[in-house]
Amino acid sequence: MNSLRIGCVKYLNARPLIHGWPDAVEFDHPSALCQRLASGELGVALVSSFEFLRNPIYRIVNDVSISSDGPVYSVVVAHRGDISEIEEIELDLASLTAVNLLSCLLAELGLSPRLVRNIGLQSARPVGLQPADPDAPENISAGRTGNMPMFRARLLIGDQAIQFRQKHAGEFQFWDLGEEWKKLVGLPFVYALWLIRPEIRDPKSLAQRLRALRDENLANLDQLIADAVAGVGDSGYRKLTREFLGRYYRNYLRFSFGEEEREGLCAFGELCANRGLLPERGIEFRLV
Repeated sequence: MNSLRIGCVKYLNARPLIHGWPDAVEFDHPSALCQRLASGELGVALVSSFEFLRNPIYRIVNDVSISSDGPVYSVVVAHRGDISEIEEIELDLASLTAVNLLSCLLAELGLSPRLVRNIGLQSARPVGLQPADPDAPENISAGRTGNMPMFRARLLIGDQAIQFRQKHAGEFQFWDLGEEWKKLVGLPFVYALWLIRPEIRDPKSLAQRLRALRDENLANLDQLIADAVAGVGDSGYRKLTREFLGRYYRNYLRFSFGEEEREGLCAFGELCANRGLLPERGIEFRLV
């Protein structure tokens, strides 16, 4: 088992699923992990749920996910004014799940802002807009091209979303994609799953270890939170307190993958297929 290469998203939301794993773990952004898992560089990884929908060769660790059943807090569009007035949303391509969820939600609500791809957090901007720090308020507020106003917004995910919300609380509105999904579909939304490549031997044993680790971390969540706060130090987090992480883990996130989560993932797959983001096909869960 020690030779198995395991990858995990490098966000706080994954901590209850990976903290304490005894072997080496390779941390990266979701999109990079998806590529490395698909190529066989990694044998198992906690990655965006969209990776399973587009490439359903994997076994799924049963009963484990990163999900929400309402607001998720850390997958949001930061904006000013009414969301219906936004003309452009800059995307964070670190997670194709969040990007495609946003596309589906906008379409279902009859909204059609331009979606501008942002590679590696370097802004891809129309002519006439000056680059700025990606976390600067002017990077998201109303800008101008010539004499025409253009209202911008930005998709933020994971730790970057948490940091931005803490730094700019009160300056922006935050359109929570988990909350909007719940309003639209009435089911949880699944952001990430443990996916195991088909050639990995004894996937059931591996899956059991991952479930046991999740259970242990959730049973000792207060200590996990204390360790996380102590480990942040003087990084970009300004208000990463025990109280905040307690709310984040207990109120916003779910770490199960049961019947409701599977129904929610199937609904997401259907909407993506309707939008041409996936081929139309049935979804078969190979749970271990």
